Amino acid sequence: MEAAPDLRICVAGDSFVQGVGDLSGGGWVGRLAAESRRRDRQLTAYNLGVRLETSADVAERWYGEAVPRMRHADGYGMVFAFGANDVVVENGRRRVKHEDSVANLDAILDTATGARWTCLVVGPPPMPADVNGVDSALTLEDAFAKTCAARGVPFVPVQRALREDPAWWRSVEACDDGAHCDGVGYAMLAALVAEGGWWDWLDSLTIRG
Repeated sequence: MEAAPDLRICVAGDSFVQGVGDLSGGGWVGRLAAESRRRDRQLTAYNLGVRLETSADVAERWYGEAVPRMRHADGYGMVFAFGANDVVVENGRRRVKHEDSVANLDAILDTATGARWTCLVVGPPPMPADVNGVDSALTLEDAFAKTCAARGVPFVPVQRALREDPAWWRSVEACDDGAHCDGVGYAMLAALVAEGGWWDWLDSLTIRG
């Protein structure tokens, strides 16, 4: 029997990528990685999530962290998930201006697709402080979706589905810091990403020739 291809992905982003608040330690990335292996995908998922990081922070570091993890793989791809910290207001201003957030994503995708890595982008989940904002994470997610569409990169929106689901806000309330979610919320995020094209994306990963 032929061995399954060695698939490797890096998921670069913020604390929601890292899974902060999930007592199991898995977050949505760990849940999808585990389910992928249960479905006979020989997947190694490297979690490159860092707390408090914005799109600018991710743009600065992701490539150097991803390159050594992709070596010797049969198939490889990049997942990017950030933006929640960009819209946080500090000292009366957003941490990252809307147009700069979009430009950061565009630059990241330019580098990743230039390296011939198959990409997937996941929108930022809603946080309590942002829901009533005028220029919110919802606006940013829509802009990210347009950027990805223009490049032919698959995008998974999560804002609207989670904002309208009371279970998400119960999950946020259950988390000690009031910003992240508990395991229930991460399971919801994993389900949204799975339904948003995860399996087709895995099957499309760049295969080393």
